[in-house]
Amino acid sequence: MDERVKAAIFRAVSSEPLARTLGMELVELSDGHSRVRMMYDPDTMANIYRRAHGGAIFSLLDEAFETVSQTDGTICVALNVNITYLRSPGEKGLLFAEAERISETRKTAAYTIMVTDEAGNLVAASQAVAYRTGKPIPFLDAG
Repeated sequence: MDERVKAAIFRAVSSEPLARTLGMELVELSDGHSRVRMMYDPDTMANIYRRAHGGAIFSLLDEAFETVSQTDGTICVALNVNITYLRSPGEKGLLFAEAERISETRKTAAYTIMVTDEAGNLVAASQAVAYRTGKPIPFLDAG
């Protein structure tokens, strides 16, 4: 992976409004691989049943999808994301979303994204497809 692209994606995530609001941090990035973490806090991220809000889990998963799909230095946009919620993290703790590219064509790419808690329990699983525009990411030289 081009180191300039890697640095640009790390910078972009650190200044992205939603990532900052939810406390998401990009921790690993390589060609076709991304890992993002977020501190889950039930006081701010729970639904009406005091369980993890699906939107919080999806946001973490989507951040991993967003970052992994840009690793070639071009703009990719989501076409489809399917998520299966498997368990709710009950207590405050770190959650991790790990994304892997499983296939790629000239115009699309497919990914698996798994969300786990600190103990390695699977919280959510996803399959996602991105459209590859071929246009360079605009924040590449915004260092």
